[in-house]
Amino acid sequence: MAHSNSGEDFLKNFKIPKYVLVPKSESENVPDVPECPVLVFINSRSGGQLGGDLLVTYRSLLNETQVFDLGEETPDKVLSRIYANLEKLKQNGDEFATKIQEKLRIIVAGGDGTAGWLLGVVSDLKLSHSPPIATVPLGTGNNLPFAFGWGKKNPGTDSQSVKSFLNEVKKAKEMKIDSWHLLMRMKTPKDGPLDPIAPLELPHSLHAFGRVSDTNELSVEGYHTFRGGFWNYFSMGMDAQVSYAFHTERKLHPEKFKNQFSNQSTYAKITRSQGWFSSSLSQSSSRNINQFAKLMIMKNHGGHWEELQIPPSIKSIVCLNLPSFSGGFNPWGMPTRRRHNGEFTPPYVDDGRIEVVGFRDAWHGLVLLAPKGHGTRLTQAHRIRFLFHKGAIDHTYMRIDGEPWKQPLPVDDETVMVEISHLRQVNMLATHGCRSKSINNPVSPSSHGADEEDSDEEAHESAEYRKFGAADTFKLPGEIDISQLS
Repeated sequence: MAHSNSGEDFLKNFKIPKYVLVPKSESENVPDVPECPVLVFINSRSGGQLGGDLLVTYRSLLNETQVFDLGEETPDKVLSRIYANLEKLKQNGDEFATKIQEKLRIIVAGGDGTAGWLLGVVSDLKLSHSPPIATVPLGTGNNLPFAFGWGKKNPGTDSQSVKSFLNEVKKAKEMKIDSWHLLMRMKTPKDGPLDPIAPLELPHSLHAFGRVSDTNELSVEGYHTFRGGFWNYFSMGMDAQVSYAFHTERKLHPEKFKNQFSNQSTYAKITRSQGWFSSSLSQSSSRNINQFAKLMIMKNHGGHWEELQIPPSIKSIVCLNLPSFSGGFNPWGMPTRRRHNGEFTPPYVDDGRIEVVGFRDAWHGLVLLAPKGHGTRLTQAHRIRFLFHKGAIDHTYMRIDGEPWKQPLPVDDETVMVEISHLRQVNMLATHGCRSKSINNPVSPSSHGADEEDSDEEAHESAEYRKFGAADTFKLPGEIDISQLS
């Protein structure tokens, strides 16, 4: 008989006894293994008051020892401690602890930055079975929750809403998701620093960027090398420039950014002011990406590098892992009929390939609002290498999973290189019928059942390299405000 979503019987499905989570606590007599034991991580400073309210509700419904405030303790410390305790209990023959570990699921509430932090930590821990993760939308973008069926808006912080969410977590399916490693290399300048310039003091998401130390094998003498990773997207050009201006404005005038609606109208104003709504004819061609960059791709694992011609009018390129970008749009769309060269497939989140899409201007971006609208599909690849050379402009803008920066470009015959390669996979929790699709279960959404007419005009293996950069390779500096990660 199905449990109702209320009462203690229902909550027993999710509760984990204290002794399983807290080392050296007294053993307890527990009758049944919970059907869906959960660990809950909440960025209490995300989503205005919502994060704090959610923390209170979860702690009132579950055992306090299974609900963590990310403002108080980092997830790598929490998970390392809990898994060490589980291993110890398993070695002592505790079958209850063994079953908890097998069934464990994680809930993370925060923005995309917070969710990516958790995914990176779980990825770095390299567990034999990594616990699948459900993401509660709490930030402004919420691309991760939206891609896996958890919605764009927070489902509510009262007891009934939380119980309803827990019930969805219990019913959810597991789905693997690719992660991507990013390497950026640039010549050490003769005078002055040549670092990626973050918007004022805004920190990069934890999983976004870190400078490689001189002793690291990726380091090359005479060059600055940076590395990081992403789950959702890497983009450059027009969209990253607007995002950078928005973040800069928000940092200077936080009082103007109190709610989602005013944030969106400010974003639209900035887009207009940057000239991206001008007609292509009146725009300078110096911002066309093919004027200052070359794009090399490796289509499949173990393949060879080949140059991909960037159409002349493209001013923004998005490398997309999930079918959700800028608050839920799907720039790749769902091609169901193969192109004449058999090239394009629907976007699978676990096929080890990333979708690369181009945009000409903001008007072109508006095609995403139309049914079946999409950008200019450029390629699907296993590895991508951007080579930036001297052009008419001295900088461009880049963005990883919502975190933008201003990127200096070469001033003489040097090259700035950005290489994106497949890293590994982690388990997500997804609702049935969500927009993300697995290559192992490639059912397209019913709304795309008919053939779609395209509207296009046109590895290193060391332990250090395999780290995603979110756990012990990247510590959270004390001066970084965790609320900015949303």
